[in-house]
Amino acid sequence: MKYTQFLPDEAATLNIAKRISQLTTQHLVIYLSGDLGAGKTSFSRGFLHGLGHVGNVKSPTYTIVEPYEVPPWRVFHFDLYRLADPEELEYMGIRDYFAEDCICLIEWPDKGAGLLATADLEISIEFEAGGRRIHLASHSDVGQKIVEILQK
Repeated sequence: MKYTQFLPDEAATLNIAKRISQLTTQHLVIYLSGDLGAGKTSFSRGFLHGLGHVGNVKSPTYTIVEPYEVPPWRVFHFDLYRLADPEELEYMGIRDYFAEDCICLIEWPDKGAGLLATADLEISIEFEAGGRRIHLASHSDVGQKIVEILQK
């Protein structure tokens, strides 16, 4: 199931991310794709603030992962852009991040191919005249429920 929406500005990106976070009722893996500067980290910021995180949300470009405690969730924001080899994820215990009390936001998921949990939602953000366009594709029942609600 798919959904698309035009985002005229960063506020619109933050708003849809917040809405998706508020629809999250169980473990979730979100893949975020798009060119540099398309809004992946802005989406992650809106998602985390929608869950109730107070404070900054920084891009984990150099740290690869930033953890957040937003009860009842442990949220992990990954940026795999600088990952040289997907095997590096094994060394950091990647499988431990996909527990039932976790939400994972993964930027540049193609860099971790073969080692990541399957996405519940695959989100791509692309530049479009006057703003951005966000595309969502569900790959699980959880993802499908979120997309169905957004379509209404």
